[in-house]
Amino acid sequence: MNINATLFAQAIVFAILVWFTMKFVWPPIAKALDERALKISEGLAASEKAKTELAVANKRVEEELSKSRNESATRLADAERRAQTVIEEAKARATEEASKIVAAARQDAEQQVVKAREALREQVAALAVKGAEQILKREINAGVHAELLGRLKAEL
Repeated sequence: MNINATLFAQAIVFAILVWFTMKFVWPPIAKALDERALKISEGLAASEKAKTELAVANKRVEEELSKSRNESATRLADAERRAQTVIEEAKARATEEASKIVAAARQDAEQQVVKAREALREQVAALAVKGAEQILKREINAGVHAELLGRLKAEL
């Protein structure tokens, strides 16, 4: 056999093999590689999108936390102000009640002083009558001298 014919036959077989590979083997491999590259690029894009969404969510969380802290501080300040107001109102009511109690006690004391004076006048009048009886050595009729005793009470 001739070497040239062998080389020519091998070249034809090689060309058929290349054509067969290019026609039937290479397209599915290229398609699979393209699909894999597409999936990888989609995954990277999704990863970047998730990263930006995470950053936005973190920013939103920080804003909400800040807002909550401000609200809490405001509510605490309001509660403290309300507590101070309640305390001041309670003090005012207590002072008012104490003033009423003191005024009632003073009025009661004044009434007792008036009663004591009246009782003292009665006793002084009785003592005066007894003293007059002793001095005059006779009995004084209290009913007859009621007007005189009334004036004596008024003077005392």
